[in-house]
Amino acid sequence: MVGYGNQGRAHALNLRDSGWDVVVGQRPGPGFDRATADGFRPVAVADAVAAAELVILGLPDETAALAYEKEIAPVLRPAAALGFLHGFNIRFGYVAPPDGVDVILVAPKGPGTLLRSLYQRGLGLPALFAVHRDATGQARSRALAWASGIGSTRAAVIETTFAAETETDLFGEQAVLCGGLTALTRAAFETLVEAGYEPEFAYVECVHELKQIADLLYERGLTGMRERISNTAEYGDLTRGPRIVDARVRGEMRQILAEIRSGAFAEEWMSEVRSGERRFRQLHDADVDTAYERAGCAVREWMPWLRETSNGE
Repeated sequence: MVGYGNQGRAHALNLRDSGWDVVVGQRPGPGFDRATADGFRPVAVADAVAAAELVILGLPDETAALAYEKEIAPVLRPAAALGFLHGFNIRFGYVAPPDGVDVILVAPKGPGTLLRSLYQRGLGLPALFAVHRDATGQARSRALAWASGIGSTRAAVIETTFAAETETDLFGEQAVLCGGLTALTRAAFETLVEAGYEPEFAYVECVHELKQIADLLYERGLTGMRERISNTAEYGDLTRGPRIVDARVRGEMRQILAEIRSGAFAEEWMSEVRSGERRFRQLHDADVDTAYERAGCAVREWMPWLRETSNGE
């Protein structure tokens, strides 16, 4: 396991508990210390890779290619398998494994903390799996064994391609889960505040209560969610929702997907990384101290139990 972040830790622990011989390759730092606390003996990445039959890259998209080139490629064993948690670097060509190596993917559909907690309860988190190159004739069975080792076969493993996993994952993040969600809630919050409503009340209505609806969608689907909200809320949903996500918004979604599929987004992001991430940091810092965030802090103070139930990740 190269890298010991949220996903890497969960994969390493689950595989070890499933009887696999797991070696963690991790530089000194928080990940190294956490792996040590979890009972591993982390070693240099090259040392971990040199002895491995399966090398799983648990590094961020933007750093994986450099680590692969410098620390993994020179010592990767012939007929080994190179495993990815996300298809980004293969789909867009930032990592180019040698011909004799299997290239596989196992992508659980949820955070590492959930993957780990479900495994410990005897359950599993569904995952996608894919084979980019079958050099040994064993690539598919290796991917399925890996999926089984992390517990995903207790739920469902769905075969796909590196391209489909990457493109749908990026689109979901940008259009809904991160980009769409944050922009929508902030715009709704600001609309209420501009109209004279208290920021804390605006935050409760447009952000805090979102979890209740998201949980219902997660657990019961669209129809099941609508069965559990008021008729007034459902009528507003059915008649006003299409005015928010209108033809213009759908057009923007298609454009975002086109930028992902063409590689334009990947190149924009990697160019940003190469230039020092200045614009990324400016955009990040601009959202740190805002009325939206201040209202959220105040609302969370009303509910101290949130701090007790949060896993901090």
